[in-house]
Amino acid sequence: MSVNLTAIEAARTRIKGAVRATPVLAVDPVREAIGVHHLTLKLENLQVTGSFKPRGAMSKLMTLTHDERRRGLITASGGNHGLAVAYAAHHAGVPAVIFLPTSTPPAKADAIRNWGAEVVVEGAVWDDANAAALAAAGTRDMTYVHPFADPAVIAGQGTVGLEILEQVPDIDTLVIAIGGGGLIAGVATAVRSKRPDIQVIGVEPIGAPTHHASRAAGELVTLDAIETRAGTLAPRRSEQLNLDLIGSHVDDIVLVDDDEMAAAARWLWSECAVAAELSGAASLAALQTGRATGERVCALICGAGTDGMA
Repeated sequence: MSVNLTAIEAARTRIKGAVRATPVLAVDPVREAIGVHHLTLKLENLQVTGSFKPRGAMSKLMTLTHDERRRGLITASGGNHGLAVAYAAHHAGVPAVIFLPTSTPPAKADAIRNWGAEVVVEGAVWDDANAAALAAAGTRDMTYVHPFADPAVIAGQGTVGLEILEQVPDIDTLVIAIGGGGLIAGVATAVRSKRPDIQVIGVEPIGAPTHHASRAAGELVTLDAIETRAGTLAPRRSEQLNLDLIGSHVDDIVLVDDDEMAAAARWLWSECAVAAELSGAASLAALQTGRATGERVCALICGAGTDGMA
């Protein structure tokens, strides 16, 4: 499967009724402005399971054969993709096994179990958990679902972009957090296919600059270490598919630190009553710090959490 507008539109048809069409919120008026004249938030934190991830997981599920579904689903995740795969498996009535690194918050592990999935904790970061999940997929004869480098998953994430263009068609800038790169690869492909003039800016943690470093090097880079609390934005390495799509459709990648994401999460809660985790607030952090800017901006709030309530 190629990742293009046709594939993304097909994914939208596949997942209809299994995910939510999430709302947008125009932030004005606010007490504490952030320097953007017209700012809209795309609230994927209100998606089922609390992040955009079910779009990709359901898109992949709907492409599987009966036998691939029957064997059950297995994956590795920092938390949100695991929740999405657990939801997809629950939807299909099949088993799911989710490998998590030790950095995953216990509340996310509990939420995954609540969807009926088995949780296995393995390794310090996502890459370690993923290696274990791939090995277990073979020994347990289960169907592996990659969190960000599967074309069907990326196409599912791209449906966010179709919704944004319908809800706020006059935007000139779109700001999106980057983990492995599935979300921004899909959304940027959708948006730039319809509106090539829109500026797309990616945001990564300073402590996990996977795509920023890869872009600078002109090739995939494996980070020596991960140093961020935003675990859902923290693979040590991405994949060539994501690097190529992001290289084609994303104008810039900027970096924010954990304190800046935490400040943005607090702003979202105090000004907009939007509950976001650190990764969900990364796009706003880039705007608050002036590292991303535009006239009519949409910031994608990709994940729910309580980091802004502390």
